[in-house]
Amino acid sequence: MTNSGVDRARALAAAGPPRGVRIFQLPTGTYETPAALAFQGGSFRDRRQFAATAVLVQHPAGDVLIDAGFGAQAEEHIRMLPAFRRSPHSLGPTVSEQLDAAGYDRARVIGVILTHSHWDHVSGLDSLDVPVLVTEEELRYADRQRGDRVFRRVAAGGRLRTYDLDGPAHLGFPASHDLHGDGSVVILPAPGHTTGSVVIVVTVRPDERYAFIGDLAWQLDGITRGVRRPLLMRLLADSDPAQIRRDLARVTALSRHMRIVPAHDARGYDGIPLLVPGHGTDLDTSGT
Repeated sequence: MTNSGVDRARALAAAGPPRGVRIFQLPTGTYETPAALAFQGGSFRDRRQFAATAVLVQHPAGDVLIDAGFGAQAEEHIRMLPAFRRSPHSLGPTVSEQLDAAGYDRARVIGVILTHSHWDHVSGLDSLDVPVLVTEEELRYADRQRGDRVFRRVAAGGRLRTYDLDGPAHLGFPASHDLHGDGSVVILPAPGHTTGSVVIVVTVRPDERYAFIGDLAWQLDGITRGVRRPLLMRLLADSDPAQIRRDLARVTALSRHMRIVPAHDARGYDGIPLLVPGHGTDLDTSGT
């Protein structure tokens, strides 16, 4: 085993989340994209429904959301995009609506961790009055964008809280930020899609782990088949395609140990429970 493989194995073995860590998916809608634009070798006849799904991570020390999905003003947000970025779409209940329908106590949410600041990951912030956890580099990236102004709209006047990726190398990545200090939610740098993109590794139990990789790959084919985005989409969508390739290799190595969840592939969320009515009153808040 290589040194990086030994370090990865040690990090996997060291994670010790407390009792009560649970995750739920909150799907907020989809938009349609041909597979030919999602990964090399895809077909224009293969129409993929790109998911816009947030994830709720329950933790005794405070819950977090990963991304925010489509918001109450999603139609307006879509109209703010350049015409070539608008796709046929279907809107579902927002994260805010799903939390309320479940009877969930919003006071438990300590923040929304963004994988990155693109519109389809932040739209739902328009109806979530909670801190937004983001890196300084991603804030600089968002400030430079002219074709995607949604983050600036939904974050205006909001509670932005930055964090540093100043923790040790972790799972093959060069740095980390351990949110709770127990290995249950660890944020890793993946600055290829945007310059401040991150991967978020959630450990529910030693035998139940997830890597939420944002837009490192748009579909699971990028992991299972090792296919990249088409050249045109790499040039249009990615800040550093070479960095994407390096980080995809890291994530692919992790796929033997945990579920890899690209933000826009609904198949990645299979088996993650929905936050259905009733869950809001029976969430486990016990500690170790």
